[in-house]
Amino acid sequence: MSLCAECFNNGDHTGHDFNMFRSQAGGACDCGDSNVMRESGFCRRHRLRTGENVPSIPRDLLLMSEMVLPRFILYIIQYLRDGYVEPDTSTERDLQKVLQQLEPQISFLEELTKMGGAMRTVLTKILTNQQTFTELSMGQEGNLYAKKNYDKYLSALKNSFLVSVEEKAQSATADVPVGAEGGAGAMALLGENISTSFLLSKNEQIGTSDLTTCSLTVFLSSDPRIIESLKHKYFLEELLFWTIKYEFPQKMVTFLLNMLPDQDYKITFTKTFVQHYAFIMKTLMKSHESDTMSNRIVHISVQLFSNEELARHVTEECGLLEVMVTVLLYMMESCLIKSELQDEENSRHVVVNCSEALLKNNTYWPLVSDFINILSHQSVAKRFLEDKSLLMLWMSFVSFFQGMNLNKRELNEHVEFESQTYYAAFAAELEACAQPMWGLLTHCKVKETQEYTKTVVRYCLKTLQMWFDTICFIDEPAPNQVTFHLPLHRYYAMFLSKAVKCQGLDLDSLLPDQEMLMKIMVHPLQIQACLSEIHSNMWVRNGLQIKGQAMTYVQSHFCNSMIDPDIYLLYARITEVVDLLTMASQHQNAVLDSEQERPMLEGALTFLVILTSLRIHLGMTDDEILRAEMVSQLCMNDRTHSALLDLIPENPNPKSGIVPGSCSFEDMLSAVADFKAPVFEPGGSMQQGMYTPKAEVWEKEFDPIMVVLRTVYRRDVQSAMDRYSAFLKQFGIHTGNPWPPYKERTQLHPCYKGLIRLLHCKTLHIVIFTLLYKIWMDHQNMSEHVLCMVLYLIELGLDNQEPCIEEHCHDSWFPGTNLLSNLHHVINFVRVRVPETAPEVKREAPPSTSTEASAYGQNLREAQVFSLVAERRRKFQEIINRSSSEAAQVVRPKSSSTRWVPPGTPPQLVTEILEIRESMLSLLIKLHQKLSSKQNSLSASWLEDMDTSRHAHGDGITAIERILTKAAARSCQIKRSIQDICGKVCPPVPPKKNSPTDKKAMDKEERRQRARERQQKLLAEFASRQKSFMETAMDVESPETDAAMDLGASEVMESEVLYDCVICGQSGPSTEDRPTGLVVLLQASSVLGHRCKGKDPKNLPTSDEEHIYSADTCGVAHDVRLTLMQRFFKDSSCLQSVSIGWDGGVYVQTCGHTLHIDCHKSYMESLRNDQVLQGFSVDKGEFTCPLCRQFANSVLPCRPGRGTEAGAWHSPTNKKTCVLVKEVEDLQEKLGLFPTESNLSKEMELVIKDIKNTTQKKYMDYGKNPGSPDNDFLFMYSVLFHVLAMHMRLYSIDSAYNPWTKLTQVTQNKDADVFDGERPEVPMLYRDVPSLLIIFVLTMPQPLRKEHFTCVVKMLFNLQFIQAVAALSTRLSSEERQAWSASGALKKSAANSEKSFEALLYHVISELSKDTCVYKVNEEETTMLSSSVWSPQSIEFSLQQFCLPFLRLSCLLQHHLYGDGLTGCLEEEEFSSLAVCLGLLPSAPQPASAVHSASCLEWPVDAFDLVSQWCAEVTGLSLIHAEQSLTLLVKDPQWAAPHLLQLPDNYNIIFQYYHRKACTGCKKVPKDPALCLVCGAFVCLKGVCCKQQGVCECVLHSQHCGAATGIFLLINASVIIIIRGHRFCLWGSVYLDAHGEEDRDLRRGKPLFLCEERYRVLEQQWVSHTFDHINKRWGPHYNGL
Repeated sequence: MSLCAECFNNGDHTGHDFNMFRSQAGGACDCGDSNVMRESGFCRRHRLRTGENVPSIPRDLLLMSEMVLPRFILYIIQYLRDGYVEPDTSTERDLQKVLQQLEPQISFLEELTKMGGAMRTVLTKILTNQQTFTELSMGQEGNLYAKKNYDKYLSALKNSFLVSVEEKAQSATADVPVGAEGGAGAMALLGENISTSFLLSKNEQIGTSDLTTCSLTVFLSSDPRIIESLKHKYFLEELLFWTIKYEFPQKMVTFLLNMLPDQDYKITFTKTFVQHYAFIMKTLMKSHESDTMSNRIVHISVQLFSNEELARHVTEECGLLEVMVTVLLYMMESCLIKSELQDEENSRHVVVNCSEALLKNNTYWPLVSDFINILSHQSVAKRFLEDKSLLMLWMSFVSFFQGMNLNKRELNEHVEFESQTYYAAFAAELEACAQPMWGLLTHCKVKETQEYTKTVVRYCLKTLQMWFDTICFIDEPAPNQVTFHLPLHRYYAMFLSKAVKCQGLDLDSLLPDQEMLMKIMVHPLQIQACLSEIHSNMWVRNGLQIKGQAMTYVQSHFCNSMIDPDIYLLYARITEVVDLLTMASQHQNAVLDSEQERPMLEGALTFLVILTSLRIHLGMTDDEILRAEMVSQLCMNDRTHSALLDLIPENPNPKSGIVPGSCSFEDMLSAVADFKAPVFEPGGSMQQGMYTPKAEVWEKEFDPIMVVLRTVYRRDVQSAMDRYSAFLKQFGIHTGNPWPPYKERTQLHPCYKGLIRLLHCKTLHIVIFTLLYKIWMDHQNMSEHVLCMVLYLIELGLDNQEPCIEEHCHDSWFPGTNLLSNLHHVINFVRVRVPETAPEVKREAPPSTSTEASAYGQNLREAQVFSLVAERRRKFQEIINRSSSEAAQVVRPKSSSTRWVPPGTPPQLVTEILEIRESMLSLLIKLHQKLSSKQNSLSASWLEDMDTSRHAHGDGITAIERILTKAAARSCQIKRSIQDICGKVCPPVPPKKNSPTDKKAMDKEERRQRARERQQKLLAEFASRQKSFMETAMDVESPETDAAMDLGASEVMESEVLYDCVICGQSGPSTEDRPTGLVVLLQASSVLGHRCKGKDPKNLPTSDEEHIYSADTCGVAHDVRLTLMQRFFKDSSCLQSVSIGWDGGVYVQTCGHTLHIDCHKSYMESLRNDQVLQGFSVDKGEFTCPLCRQFANSVLPCRPGRGTEAGAWHSPTNKKTCVLVKEVEDLQEKLGLFPTESNLSKEMELVIKDIKNTTQKKYMDYGKNPGSPDNDFLFMYSVLFHVLAMHMRLYSIDSAYNPWTKLTQVTQNKDADVFDGERPEVPMLYRDVPSLLIIFVLTMPQPLRKEHFTCVVKMLFNLQFIQAVAALSTRLSSEERQAWSASGALKKSAANSEKSFEALLYHVISELSKDTCVYKVNEEETTMLSSSVWSPQSIEFSLQQFCLPFLRLSCLLQHHLYGDGLTGCLEEEEFSSLAVCLGLLPSAPQPASAVHSASCLEWPVDAFDLVSQWCAEVTGLSLIHAEQSLTLLVKDPQWAAPHLLQLPDNYNIIFQYYHRKACTGCKKVPKDPALCLVCGAFVCLKGVCCKQQGVCECVLHSQHCGAATGIFLLINASVIIIIRGHRFCLWGSVYLDAHGEEDRDLRRGKPLFLCEERYRVLEQQWVSHTFDHINKRWGPHYNGL
């Protein structure tokens, strides 16, 4: 079903579960078509049927189009004819060229289809008019071009036949019997003689190469409709013909699909499509781009065949089913090879060759997909099931896959070439055989359809019988080969199962005779045995691919079509149990290696348990199956919703949609699992929403057997057991190591009662007894798993009782078949063949007394008789007891003379008689004693004291107790026996001859204990040696240290900071010659530049009316400011007056580890030589910290010294301000003493170079001098401040223009004519005060005394305060200015007026008013803005807010320079605590909020003179440009924290707007559109159209917008990518579905919603610059994004 976006968005989807796949190819919207969807699902418009009463269009309006369009379409067709050259002579490019030139014409047709119904009707008439076609197509007489053009068309038609005309003529005479000479007859398929379709005659030895020429020629020509030469009667047919020839060009497909709303067109087009079906197949097989072509074919066919009415119509009129089956058969025939299964010489069976491109590339997929699609319609499926010839044809198609991809076990050498064709084989069976089978099964659910089921079963058996004949199979499978592909068996099994489960048919009525049934069972059983062999590493020489096959066989997509039917087939009829179980090892005659014995034994037992305990097809309802599948998957691991959907086999339970009478997937999920919301792990990696089993599920429903059946990896079983034991511990149910719990089973369907006989068969009881005995005797190869499975089988037998059949004969171990009665049967003697060296072999002479001897003889006879019985069961014994040293092993000689000899040189086998005198019951009790390590673990009265409730969970002890309790409850005799055995409290008595074993076990334990003690002793000795060595080593070094101390270096040692090098491990100070550096990451940043004035983030535009304006960002504001200054002032002065760090500064981070610079160089060298693919570029100086592996790209040298002398620099001062001001001035004039060239200074040069390289070029091009360094960068750099300072001295400031003099002195006014020739300096009131602070500190000699630093801060605060006052004055209305001036004038005359903001405000207003323009510009705006009245408190608050950024920065700088602490405080106390910290206030006033900012002022000269001088600089300029002057004066330093854009909650809103939006650059709709989440820019990802100088648009944008850091949302994938410099990574998605999962690439098509938490994390990583550290998977983008 397909819907247009409009209809979808107008529909009501509440409570619906849907997947939305967005088609790029267009198509017809099915909304309003009741054949495709229910009326309740129509959108609002179609529900109201608005399109029904549309007035008809005036005839005249369409006349022009009716006349012109036929010619236009002819033009297109003629062009297509002309341009076409057969693919073998043309290149793909030629065809593409023709299509490109036609693009405008086809686009025009596409536009016409969008004009509405009337135009589509006109087009339909033209496209389906036979007369127009005949007149125009051939061309008029004398028109040579048209004639030539038509000939081209005819030759193309001729080349397109599946069978050429000549071949056809030959094939007509080729109706010869199979086996006659002549290749044409080899695959003859005439009438009902179907069997030959997949046979090769015996007397024709056709090699693989010849096989391809054997085509279905004769058969195909017998149905001329399918294959007749294509005759085109109207334009539409020829248009489709060329569409196919040109391999379905996208534009043509879109045009043909857009016409579908027209009903007449739809029917005609569907018929035309069916007519060309065989031709489509032929073109598809030839195509080089079969993937693309397949998608486009399905795009068309899914719209045609999803409509049941249409599909039925075409099936009846055009024989759609015959066409499809025939075309599929023909397709597969092209790649048949001879089957080597069973009898390689004489086999006449042919199978598909999986290494052919047809199968490897899934070329058959579109045709099979169409077939499955039409079988989903009941009317079509019934027609298929009723047509016997069609069914037989289909069976012959399925038989091509029967036995494909045969594996032969390598016994000598490892296979040279590991073929990977197996996946093609599995995919082919699933798609071409299993999917159609499930489709047919959905229509066989009720009693009325039982005839269909019987027919399919009959044909399956018929085909299977033919298959057995052609591969020459009699009763034993060939050894050492296995195929996992038996689709015929699986068809038979699943139809059988459906017949019994849904249609009430009797199983016996559908089963063949005994012989045939045994034959059918052999191959599935062989697969089960091979699974065990593969897991036991017996196929290891076949390479990894054989394990891959074993895993795929049970994998969730395949299991219900493969292993489940196979196991069901084995259930179906178990009559002669022994014979059935015999077969599992029939092909396995060789002896096993010792390491393979245990896994094979475990495999056999597990298979028996699966066979007898699972009920998937034996009586479980669909709901129960779904629940069991879900529980088993959840128990292995927590799962996401989509993973769970994927892992649960779809059939027989459809996962989507509510099936009548069944529980939906969602309901079942909420019943068995709890949802865990998406979380973040400590490392920052993101988890998706997970489902985890509820506690009661673990307690009551955990089924380890189901888990074993469904696990692809063996580790999943262990994972499930670990999770189960964690649950038991958490709830205090069981603290030890639990065993898999036993789960009660549902009742068997009456048809399958025979399965219970398996549990009550003597052979199985002999095996159980033998294994219990061996486990008790500690035989090798007995594992806990074996015991667990044995106990499971006993318990299953107890739970599934059967009437006992007594057998009064002496040839058996047990009297009857009932497990309950056999449990307490005591077995006295057993005769076995064992090697001489085995412990069972008798060591002393034969008994001498006659009584003993006679008893011995009696035993011997009994044992002898048993061995004859065992001979009958020899094969079964082999699979269960493989080892030569295992008891009850029966050797199977090939004949009486040859004896089986194990590999190597084994000891001779001898016959021994063991005295056992045990029953299964006594062995169980003794095992209980053994497991609990107590002699009398069960007292005689324990049964009475038993608490049965605790039996459900526990270990082996619990399991044995549970079995004994069950047995006692079911039989009084057993209860008595248990009490008797428990009464005889005695240690386990081994057989007489076997006392050494026990002794051995004792010795073993003793030896272990001694070994442990020796180990402890050795370890202690090592530790003491190590300790003494360390002590002596320290002693050797100490004399030198002492000498150094005597030399008086102790003070130096104390004062120097010691650094640990993480590479060489040495600790020491950083010196001039061998500097130590700090590992850092330098990255350019413009995060602060994206701050806005408003606190709320901006919204992402999702319509044409919405826009984002960047004018109000911090970066843009500073850009405007700098540009203005550069227009009017001296460049050098401008660069001192602004900070450019907001938009392209350098951010520095460190992990805190240090290393020697020389060690770092050698480390980098080693990284350079390391060939391992790294996620970073060593050539760009990138590396990971050797200790913590954090990403870094530079090393900052640490400053040498920094010791005791620091005290002098920090001491408080009593000097007067004017003295300090003079000292600072002197220091500034003193040129820095350049240190001599040293390693340290070289490193400093390199670091400065690193910083320059880190900064994007555009951020360095502000002027000739570098701008002041970014503040963030500065903070980190305090470690090498004096070196930065050393570099800054190069830009020494001319004293005439030194800002310090303007800051602290009233200078004489120079003549104005000085400035005539050059631009003036930037006035002090326009300058950025924090930048001045940094410049002053950097240009003064280091280390700087703290008193001087404080002095600089004080002087700059004066300037900052006056700037605040000036800015404030412009925000007052003229009335307010007058009022404040009046009150300020009074204050000015009072004492201490220079520390009063009113006086200073009055002075500033009066000075700036000298230039009338300053206040006039904004007069109107101010009156509108200022609704509130300014009070002294609000003015004070405003001034403090203006000065705070400067104070914060100064305080931080002071902290880095002098190590002063940073104190935390409340927001309202921030100003006073910072002022105290910087020494602007002597101590914090009480209360802190009452502080006046003006009281921090300290003027070196008369305040009013200095302020007048600063104001005069502004008024002197404002005559020229008043507005700009005001802009520069009113700088607002209040910016909110940076934010990413606010995204809409529903992802569909973004997708619908942006996925078809045209790029602003190239004006095309991008193939991969992306959005910048920082500024909202719409860019083309990987788009060649927007490339500039080889750099794609996303990378370019990341450089301009984020200083090489970009955050982009990919519209078509819903994921976010991060670009950082030359690398990029996939971050993940911030949009999740209702189950907390991502939908990358929108593959699942679920509705997605914004996850606020993830988006906050993304924003946090952006603001904190931690992308490099948190995201691990980086790769180079080579400027290609």
